[in-house]
Amino acid sequence: MDTEVKISSIDPIRVSVIGSRLDAISKEIGQTMLRTSRSPIFSEARDFVTAIFDKDLRLVAQTAYIPVLMGALPYAIRSIAETFAGDVNEGDIFILNDPYRGNNHPPDINIAKPVFYKGNIEFWSICKGHHADVGGGGVAGYNPEARSVWEECIRIPPAKLYDAGKPNKALWDTILLNVHLPFLVEGDLHCEVGAVTRGERSLLSLLNKYGPDQVNLAIDQIFDASEKQMRAAIATVPDGEYTAERFVDHDGINKDKMIAVRLTVRVENEDITFDFSGSDPQAAGYVNSPVPNTLSSAYLALFMSVGSEIRFNEGALRALHAVAPAGTIVNPSEPAPVTGCTINTAQTIIEAAWLALSQAVPDKVDAGWARWCAPATMGMNPRTGRLFGDIHFMCKGGGGASKGLDGWDHMGTVVCAGGVRAPDPELHELVNPYTILQYEYWPDSAGAGEWRGGMGTIYRWRVDADNIAVANFGGGNREATVPFGLEGGKPAPQHRLYLKKGDETIDVDAESFYDYSTGDIFEIYQSGGGGFGDPLRRSVERVKDDVVNGLISADKAREDYGVVIDPESFNVDEAKTRALRS
Repeated sequence: MDTEVKISSIDPIRVSVIGSRLDAISKEIGQTMLRTSRSPIFSEARDFVTAIFDKDLRLVAQTAYIPVLMGALPYAIRSIAETFAGDVNEGDIFILNDPYRGNNHPPDINIAKPVFYKGNIEFWSICKGHHADVGGGGVAGYNPEARSVWEECIRIPPAKLYDAGKPNKALWDTILLNVHLPFLVEGDLHCEVGAVTRGERSLLSLLNKYGPDQVNLAIDQIFDASEKQMRAAIATVPDGEYTAERFVDHDGINKDKMIAVRLTVRVENEDITFDFSGSDPQAAGYVNSPVPNTLSSAYLALFMSVGSEIRFNEGALRALHAVAPAGTIVNPSEPAPVTGCTINTAQTIIEAAWLALSQAVPDKVDAGWARWCAPATMGMNPRTGRLFGDIHFMCKGGGGASKGLDGWDHMGTVVCAGGVRAPDPELHELVNPYTILQYEYWPDSAGAGEWRGGMGTIYRWRVDADNIAVANFGGGNREATVPFGLEGGKPAPQHRLYLKKGDETIDVDAESFYDYSTGDIFEIYQSGGGGFGDPLRRSVERVKDDVVNGLISADKAREDYGVVIDPESFNVDEAKTRALRS
């Protein structure tokens, strides 16, 4: 009779090899999604996240293509596992999008597959991606006028999309019957199913090579190492309480009312707590942030500053805690609408966390990034004869500056941390009935500083079809929500958005519906990032280079930086510059 010997030790090099392989498998899941998706939201923008959880539902590895999604997956997998406790079988594939059953917002649909080895669950292969349509009364999932979650989407609680390898036809039919773009949704669901199946195959190969005991020992050591790294990073922040406040522009319903996120970051004994007590009550409109989105946003702020070199896994999470009172903007009660949370509210949470941390460790924090403000559109493309649904990812704003570095240009919203890709303009025009007229940096869009913010963009396009539905979403359209500067750096300007219909020019706001017709022109002037440090300390030579390159005007060079430059010859008037800077 064979007896299995329990292995209790593992070589450190093997731990590293197994850890790297787990990270690589999470990337394989994502590469499969990129290569097999039907929607450009997946294939071009990479609006998804992939991960691996172990049998105890601990986050082992993930690839955060869109980083704000990275902290939401643990809630989804635990909701699925709890719902189907005792009823998880080989060949099952689970689906979930309900924000009150473990998800962040409805367009991000979770697909999870248990990985069985010799009859036992050893892993879960999981991905979450933003779908071009989830039904409801919105555009590509965005309904700025929604007053309940039922107006936003078809709600899918934890359910079996495949039962022991067999498609759940009734569920497939129910989902596809309740969306506007079933061919896109069906294709991208199959894309996600294929991706987690690819992850399962690679995980089985890993288990076959090393065995569950060695793999589990390696995971435990990886967790311990990440916890030590995170606690060491937190130890660089002085113990204390740091409080900040930032605002959501509005909720789409009460457009004259901004909504406050109030945050106290509490650092004590190598632990950190994000306490949102005092934040405004939940809103009437769809900017409410369920806990998975709230915590994911707060953790992202930390990992982009203090913990930038640390793996985001279960070990790192041991040192992180949160307080999010029920019934507030950061933990709404069902059935409040929520779809706008992953952009507008997430940006607000991250900014509040950075402002709080900047009181303790300003050298580790970025100035404010440009908030996202752009449309989702949906309609018929006469060039292809097919319905389309898309989000305009090209109008990406600038990143905030930090000590020693100018902000990154054309980076997009902070919730993506540079992960969202701008689509190829020609492919964009092929899929959508639009002609791009202008796509370039917006001069004077960056906040001034010793290190200036990244550049924002001008993005203009003409509409070549009628009856196009538009939902413009995001923020940064109010003086109180522009990208902030730090340590004497200046803020960046507000966005400017216009819809031109013949001789009429309409000022476009966030969280609002519009419509396109043939010949309309949509213009977006997307802000840059905030500056860091006193602008008068920026070298004259660097200011001159920015003027020569068309990034800032001669007027702004004089006004913000105290550098007097001839706009034609680009010669610096050294005497006037010295006088201004003195």
